[in-house]
Amino acid sequence: TQYSFKEVFGTLVVQKELFDVVAKPLVEDLIHGKNGLLFTYGVTGSGKTHTMTGSPGDGGLLPRCLDMIFNSIGPFQAKRFVFKLDDKNGVDVQCEVDALLERQKREAMPVPKTPSGKQQIDPEIADMINVQDRCKVEEVDEDNVYSVFVSYVEIYNNYIYDLLEEAPFEPIKPKWNNCNTPVRNGDFIPPQSKMLREDQNHNMYVTGCTEVEVKSTGEAFEVFWRGQKKRRIANTQLNRESSRSHSVFIIKLAQAPLDADGDNVLQEKEQITLSQLSLVDLAGSERTNRTKAEGNRLREAGNINQSLMTLRTCIEVLRENQMYGTNKMVPYRDSKLTHLFKNYFDGEGKVRMIVCVNPKAEDYEESLQVMRFAEMTQEVEVARPVDRPLCGLTPGRRFRNQAFQEELSRKLEMRGGPITAETEEQSVSEMVLQNFPPLPSCELLDINDDQTLPKLIEVLEKRHKLRQMLSEEFAKTVLAFKTMLQEFDSSVVSKENYIKGRLSEKEKTIAGQKMELERQEKKIKTLEYKIEILEKTATIYEEDKRNLQQELESKSQKLQRQASDKRRLEARFQGMVAETTMKWEKECERRVAAKQLEMQNKLWVKDEKLKQLKAIVTEPKNEKPERPSRERDREKPAQRSVSPPPVPNAPPVRLRHRRSRSAGDRWVDHKPPSNLPTETVMQPHVPRAITVAAASEKALAKCDKYMLTHQELASDGEIETKLIKGDVFKTRGGGQAVQFTDIETLKQESPTGRKRRSSPSNPDPPEGAADSEWTDVETRCSVAVEMRAGSALGPGYQHHAQPK
Repeated sequence: TQYSFKEVFGTLVVQKELFDVVAKPLVEDLIHGKNGLLFTYGVTGSGKTHTMTGSPGDGGLLPRCLDMIFNSIGPFQAKRFVFKLDDKNGVDVQCEVDALLERQKREAMPVPKTPSGKQQIDPEIADMINVQDRCKVEEVDEDNVYSVFVSYVEIYNNYIYDLLEEAPFEPIKPKWNNCNTPVRNGDFIPPQSKMLREDQNHNMYVTGCTEVEVKSTGEAFEVFWRGQKKRRIANTQLNRESSRSHSVFIIKLAQAPLDADGDNVLQEKEQITLSQLSLVDLAGSERTNRTKAEGNRLREAGNINQSLMTLRTCIEVLRENQMYGTNKMVPYRDSKLTHLFKNYFDGEGKVRMIVCVNPKAEDYEESLQVMRFAEMTQEVEVARPVDRPLCGLTPGRRFRNQAFQEELSRKLEMRGGPITAETEEQSVSEMVLQNFPPLPSCELLDINDDQTLPKLIEVLEKRHKLRQMLSEEFAKTVLAFKTMLQEFDSSVVSKENYIKGRLSEKEKTIAGQKMELERQEKKIKTLEYKIEILEKTATIYEEDKRNLQQELESKSQKLQRQASDKRRLEARFQGMVAETTMKWEKECERRVAAKQLEMQNKLWVKDEKLKQLKAIVTEPKNEKPERPSRERDREKPAQRSVSPPPVPNAPPVRLRHRRSRSAGDRWVDHKPPSNLPTETVMQPHVPRAITVAAASEKALAKCDKYMLTHQELASDGEIETKLIKGDVFKTRGGGQAVQFTDIETLKQESPTGRKRRSSPSNPDPPEGAADSEWTDVETRCSVAVEMRAGSALGPGYQHHAQPK
């Protein structure tokens, strides 16, 4: 049985790898204002809680999500109580003064509800949140302020309980347990169940749930661990600490833009974005005949299986509505688990599911059911765009405000300390008055003094002229500033007109796309109707096909019987033909033998007559008769094709190593372990090289060059070795990259079947001989035997080379 999933992790996978693939995109969406849901699903004892929580020294998905959130928004967090959650799943923003009063009010309370960041972390959970990866989101809006709120609930027996609720103790009104007896003061008082409500955006939430504002990973995980201790677990035959409820840890992120000065939060509720990430640890499905559960455990198992079955039914109905275009009602309200996450299944956010599988043989059947359901959920796709409010303010306000504050503090330090606005205005006026001429002494000591008043009048006239000059300069400055403002207003108006034009174009484009989408939807419905008709036609054709196959089988059986009868007749006729053929062959052989004997006798008589005639003709000559030309030709030694002379003993060749082109650089010699050693004379040799079996960033950081030895099978069946070379350079992000520049190929060839050229020692070939040509050993050594009548060798054999 095979099932396909987007990602499959082995038994040795680490928590970081699982987090990077599954949970990291959800955290990025959370900071960008989108909702997310992550839950673990599987049979009991398959490792769902371990995947979500982790172990000491290796935190799971939940602490890693918290750590990534606070690493990303750490310097941009708002102060406590700037954001305030209401009872209707909304959020309000208040000014710094109200937030300060709220903090003082909470600090004055005897038991603070909000954990303090200065408290020492519990050693039990310190190792779980000590994540060294420092993972963070790259693109964070720096002109926003953020606040994180967490809550923790469980769904037990289809009831929702708040795990962070502090149960009030009333000594006058006694509490009763399941045995109808009053509990003692130290006994645990179970909290009241919570109700589900729907907010104005049609999102489901738990009313009256405790939501705590946290400012660090330690605070958030401490709140989680406080609720984890209250979660219901029990010992069963399959799991020592079996979860008896579905736990939901909700992380809400509120963000709002800064004002135009970049100093305070924008006091507009419409600009607040509230996103949430829900981490769900589902209880494992189990069979009561294996757990041997009784009493409360049996009731818990039934409720767990019922809620998981409702989840499966909702997914199946969503898949059917999506594939066949139906509009069946999804039974969300049958279970609190599906009712709480109704908006996620309707498309309000991204959903990820981790399927935990136990390789035990006893869980084989249940694991198959789990994987079959998980594979089916991949076919459900619903998406809805999320519109974020636009504040319309200039980006970069926070950094400009910080730069202004730093420059102001620097100037104040240069002047000797901070000053108020009144003293600053006074110092400016003093600087203006210092530019005027000083007033002379105006004291009149004598009635006849005629010098003091003229001097005073002269100084006052100079001051008046200087004042007029300053007034004229001020008027010119005001006029220039008005001109600049008018130019700025005109540029703003032109930009607004341009933006409005672009927006109208975009709106037209969106309207066209909507019309195209409606057309495509109608086309899809038409095609679905055609597909349904084709499916019905296909069923009819399949029925006809089955009938035709049955008819074909009966006719094939009939043909087989006819073929067997035909084979018997053929065998009988073949026997008769063979017998007749043998009889006629013997008769033909007898007649041919008689004819051959007759012809041999006639030929012998003719040969005798020719010999006698020859003896008569040659009898008078006393010279020694010469041999026939054929005998002389036969006695000539046959000319053989001369092989090339042997190569003289040459001194042995010195093996030289082929060096790299840049011998002065440092190389990374990457030889994969799958390569085979080649016993070639020429071997690549690179000095100052670091030989590795797998490329690593540590080795690349030490070298300038990189060489990869790659082997493959050539088309002729020989091993071909390629040396792929490249340059190593540093990337902008601090890593290493390789740019390939050259490829050298080493190839071996077998000498079998290679042609060589015959080279005779006689430079003048005999007449009629063919020109020098390429031949192999078989061609030069081939011999033909031919019989010719009348040869001097008796029957007439002649030995010659086979013609080309």
